[in-house]
Amino acid sequence: MAFTSSLSVGGERTTGQTVRSQNVLAAQSIANIVKTSLGPVGLDKMLVDDVGDVTITNDGATILKLLDVEHPAAKVLAELAQLQDKGVGDGTTSVVIIAAELLKNADELVKQKIHPTSIISGYRLACKEAVKYIKDQLSFPFDDLGSESLINVAKTSISSKLIGGVDGDFFANLAVDAARAVQFNGPDGLPKVPVKSVNILKAHGKSTKETMLIKGYALNCTVASQLMPKSVQNAKIACLDFSLQKAKMKLGVQVISENADQLEKIREREADITKERIAKVLATGANVVLTTGGIDDMCLKFFVEKNAMAVRRCKKGDLKRIAKATGASLIGSLANLEGEESFEASSLGYAEEVVQERICDDELIFVKNPKSRTAASVIVRGANDFMCDEVERSLHDALCAVKRVIESKNLVAGGGAVESALSIYLENYATTMASREQLAVAEFAHSLLIIPKMLAVNAAQDSADLVSKLRAYHHASQTSPEKVGFKHVGLDLHQGK
Repeated sequence: MAFTSSLSVGGERTTGQTVRSQNVLAAQSIANIVKTSLGPVGLDKMLVDDVGDVTITNDGATILKLLDVEHPAAKVLAELAQLQDKGVGDGTTSVVIIAAELLKNADELVKQKIHPTSIISGYRLACKEAVKYIKDQLSFPFDDLGSESLINVAKTSISSKLIGGVDGDFFANLAVDAARAVQFNGPDGLPKVPVKSVNILKAHGKSTKETMLIKGYALNCTVASQLMPKSVQNAKIACLDFSLQKAKMKLGVQVISENADQLEKIREREADITKERIAKVLATGANVVLTTGGIDDMCLKFFVEKNAMAVRRCKKGDLKRIAKATGASLIGSLANLEGEESFEASSLGYAEEVVQERICDDELIFVKNPKSRTAASVIVRGANDFMCDEVERSLHDALCAVKRVIESKNLVAGGGAVESALSIYLENYATTMASREQLAVAEFAHSLLIIPKMLAVNAAQDSADLVSKLRAYHHASQTSPEKVGFKHVGLDLHQGK
């Protein structure tokens, strides 16, 4: 008897090989978009959105973020690039290319009647062995190589970007200096580099070489009144997350007054509430007040009289970082447990100097030498907004790469060296296995070669010839004890060898 479902579900249900091939094809098409931007001679992409805004970039995560992807499998790959950008900061293009290649080779195995579960377990095993081999054989301890290697890491990250040509050395040094400026030792004694503590501000005009690093935190705001001091030495900073404007009745609250004098008193009290709040803050010795809300003209008078600097409409994210750097507390309300309003001196932060300076067309406020934790700001210069945006993205990637090296204390050789060494090692490892996972491990090894291949293709070189030579070197390093030094050989794409 035929079974008919009483549930009516709209749409079509596709299963089996057809849908699997479609998914692999979608992943391949996503990888093909970013493939050409890989490596030091990769091409930049120009993306135009519905409104007509133009973005010129080489960053894989940015390219995929701006694409309107509908296919679910392709969407997973696009999200993978975002995840890599958040977690590691660099290598977004490589991740997508390797993932697509792994899928393509897995699809070939499925067509040969190998079960997907066997392929997945083979891939997992290969991944585990690859990580172990990198740690044991291919990585260098950072302490043995010295600080020069940090600059080389930053230079490698920047080499594929717009600023990687003539200005590569300048930006690599700038990224390392910025990372070193915010570095501190965590509770476990290990070094930490909070990349978010490096504030990157953009000001177009002049050349990219005019980009500068400032020890301290830069705010894209100005003092609330021209009568206030533009520079405060030994600053005591109060960070407030509320408005210092005339107190208004809450929406829906009505006060019915039959006497005109009482009405005047209500207005006076409204003004006095804010006046008392400001007096409480200034009474603790605060001479710089930063707030996320507004400060009206009547309230500005009190700051001017006390010769204090007040800055309004600061971004909350900036204030959180300034509070962390100066040792201040971000105060959301002056209310205390007794139901009264108070402001403690312990909530203040300290810095050597807070000063307003002119950069390009903008006035910026700098919090220099904060007490608790060092901070750094980079003022990016460039011919236009596209240039400044791309420099910002490139610097972020370089900072993340430097952060990884400082925190992990290890690094590996570049130019496709790791991928080629792993490919040879995993191929040999696969031959020692007597199970069906052998085929999946061999395909994993083959998939890794897509990186050196694409590097060579993008550099207009003969990829088959270069990758063959590279594999020969790595095979020799793993089979001959006297040639073990060849395990760090990679491609030099500018020389084509």
